[in-house]
Amino acid sequence: MVSKKPKILKPGDTIGVIAPASAPSLRKVYEGKKIYEQMGLHVVIAPSVGKTFGYLGGTDQERISDLEDMFRNPDIKGIFCACGGYGTPRIVDQLNYELIRDNPKIFWGYSDITCLHTAIYQETGLITFHGPMLSSDLASDRVQSYTLEGLKQVLHAKPIVIDEIRESLVALEGGVVTGHLVGGNLTLISGLMGTAYEIDTEGAILFIEEIEEEPYRIDRMLNQLKLAGKLDQAAGYVIGNFNDCEPKKREKSLALNEVLNYYLKKPGKPCLKGFSIGHCNPALSIPYGAIARLDANQITLTIESGVEE
Repeated sequence: MVSKKPKILKPGDTIGVIAPASAPSLRKVYEGKKIYEQMGLHVVIAPSVGKTFGYLGGTDQERISDLEDMFRNPDIKGIFCACGGYGTPRIVDQLNYELIRDNPKIFWGYSDITCLHTAIYQETGLITFHGPMLSSDLASDRVQSYTLEGLKQVLHAKPIVIDEIRESLVALEGGVVTGHLVGGNLTLISGLMGTAYEIDTEGAILFIEEIEEEPYRIDRMLNQLKLAGKLDQAAGYVIGNFNDCEPKKREKSLALNEVLNYYLKKPGKPCLKGFSIGHCNPALSIPYGAIARLDANQITLTIESGVEE
């Protein structure tokens, strides 16, 4: 697939905030948006942000309208999700991907937003961004400089280099591969299997992260990807943060590392683990769909910029 990069953001540009999954805390949205305002950007909040419909941030149509209106509006240069939770799988088959393809711009989020990253990239070729969100991550005085540095990647077209100096990385399997960087939250990736939007890992570098899932559940999801051929098709693996995923009853469980090693420590498949990708603080931000070079011999992941001038 030929990827398409959105334009960089410039001081004075306007970005929009949407909640395509669960409802965020409005107080935290307004706290989190200060970070982007300090970057010289104007921030507008979509009409449905703050609404609730059960466990959703508004009805399906309200959330769809917010997302599509942001892509349609030429004054909006970037679209940032307020939080995850649950909800994007309900709308993934109802979005106007031609509209998104014709109006490429920065799209940002993670967790449940994995569903939209996968679908948007595979339907349009648009590179999107997997990173911290306003309500769930940025409404805090504990946002670290490492996290802030990652947010600013949309302001300049520079490659990202992640190595042992920046992260506590460990190689499960050596080797060097180059490919599109795709993946995200393991629950969402496995939940899309068997649908028109299941992840395409052919020749790609697959990155995964998770939160609050015990090893047997991680095992189940990785096994689903294995049986579907997704692990074999990938060129290599990047293991992000698995927050609170240790067994609750250790004497009756495999350890998390045992599960990860069983599925991802494979000859000919370079693999690094230890990346601060996911539900963690600090948190890395990475461009979904960008070309990356995974060097598990030199313990380095180099990713091309996800934006262009």
